[in-house]
Amino acid sequence: MEEYQDHSLGGRVFQTIREDILNGKYKENEELRENTLGKELGVSRTPVREALRQLELEGLVSIIPNRGAYVTGISHKDIWDIYKIRSLLEGLCARWAAEHIKEAQLEELEETIFLSEYQMKKESGFNLEQVASLDTRFHAILYEASDSRILSHVLTDFHNYVQAARKSSIVSEDRARKSIREHRQILRAIRDRDPDMAEQLANEHIMHVMENLKKQGY
Repeated sequence: MEEYQDHSLGGRVFQTIREDILNGKYKENEELRENTLGKELGVSRTPVREALRQLELEGLVSIIPNRGAYVTGISHKDIWDIYKIRSLLEGLCARWAAEHIKEAQLEELEETIFLSEYQMKKESGFNLEQVASLDTRFHAILYEASDSRILSHVLTDFHNYVQAARKSSIVSEDRARKSIREHRQILRAIRDRDPDMAEQLANEHIMHVMENLKKQGY
């Protein structure tokens, strides 16, 4: 039991530091000090050290002997590479979802789109964080509906890697509305059990995100 708790603690430390790097809390080339991170997270240096080693394997951190650990982060080229790969894999995911999705998952997708549309109707203006969160939820349900553990894992990681870029892509109200409409079209194709159309629409959705990022100067 003690071994499991240590592993669980290390996993939480890893996920926390990883998310902080991906959401921009720690900037590129910033030093990550074990003592400082340990105090912030309320843990000893050991799980922090292990987390940094794991992050180095992911390419998010660079550990320089006798100097320390530094943030590598996700470069602009990494982001564009991820979106190009996603444009293909998201299509495959939607295709498989059209073939394997369960009724409960269809209802979850419908609810997510409904909540997104509700956000856009608010007189006070849409909340970027909530719209981004609902966007993440839509894709997460879609990944699960593909019935492929491997594809879901890969796409979830890619989705997490580009957190900052995703928020930038829906910063305008016009793009946010278009994105939600594209989600509804994808859902309609999946509900109709039309894998060809679902794949095409999902591919186009990611391409539109990339086009919008270019307009934002990303």
